[in-house]
Amino acid sequence: MRDITTLGIDLAKDVFQLHGTDDKGNKVLSKRLNRNKLASYVANLTPCLIGMEACGGAHHWARAFRTMGHEVRLMSPQFVKPYVKTNKNDQADAEAIAEAVTRPTMRFVGIKEIAHQDIQALHRYRERLVKNRTQLTNHIRGLLHEYGVIVAKGLASLQKKLPEILADETNQELTPMNKELFSDAYEELCELNKRIDKYTQKIELLSKADERCKNLLTVPGIGPITATAMVASVGDPHVFNKGREMSAYFGLVPKHVASGHTTRTLGISKRGDRYLRSLLIHGARSVVKMAHKKTDARSLWIQQLVGRCGMNKAVVAVANKNARIAWAVMTGNTTYLAKEPAGMPLKLLVNKEHSKNNVAATHQAQSHEGC
Repeated sequence: MRDITTLGIDLAKDVFQLHGTDDKGNKVLSKRLNRNKLASYVANLTPCLIGMEACGGAHHWARAFRTMGHEVRLMSPQFVKPYVKTNKNDQADAEAIAEAVTRPTMRFVGIKEIAHQDIQALHRYRERLVKNRTQLTNHIRGLLHEYGVIVAKGLASLQKKLPEILADETNQELTPMNKELFSDAYEELCELNKRIDKYTQKIELLSKADERCKNLLTVPGIGPITATAMVASVGDPHVFNKGREMSAYFGLVPKHVASGHTTRTLGISKRGDRYLRSLLIHGARSVVKMAHKKTDARSLWIQQLVGRCGMNKAVVAVANKNARIAWAVMTGNTTYLAKEPAGMPLKLLVNKEHSKNNVAATHQAQSHEGC
């Protein structure tokens, strides 16, 4: 069999489809393997380029194949789909992956190390607990409404009001059985709060121990949760050529529809990691809300943006800008300068003293194009 230069692998839980091509793009391999045979088979191949879709288990296999001497590249499934030539099946998918990975314009996903996946798993677990708490508070508030008890919106108001409701003897509709149920719900809510606080503290400790997280914390609007989530999600920031590519990865750039000489700019694309995009937007919202109390150049720019575009668009614009600044900070291993030089009111620079990349040190984050 001729040497394989490119290998496309269609990942699955148990059965994997392989498609290999030579240096001229001719098919030289089409094979189906079980999970327990995949690693040994790939280990016996000469070092080649391996392409896979970024799906469940992809980062595990990428790390394993990389230790065997192969060059591994991961791609988003939506970018591979156009290369499927016929009906969808494992062989057609593997062939499409082998072809897509060789395209010079293909966008690749950074391979996560185990430490990054540990942080991401921590975030996913905490995110689930927060969703469970929100569901529980809505459930309690809805049941209380059926008994004529109205509680104001927000977690703090419910936590404060619920013990008072349980101790109130004037409401005849709240029977002992109902009070027992609401008491159990209150205990469950308190337990969820303790577990969320526990994992929040772990995330804060991780952000203090990681150098890249500490650099990201110098950017206004990026806190420990956002910083650790970004480091875990992005992995290697050098897979992006510029800051706009990373903001596009988070779905914070506008969609474009063009035909002939007509170009329309729509809302943000909302692609990529929804969780991280929401963190960036929440952080940007806190910055925008406090901008009117400050007189620095960045706050003045935000105030002008709010007056021109409105609060919501300004928040997304600041989130977009923070994503671009974060790319410069991560690629240059730098910190963000809180004070901007005179005469440069809209430039957002990174600290040159700690920079290892002069290009990243003078990177100028551009404002949201949709505003």
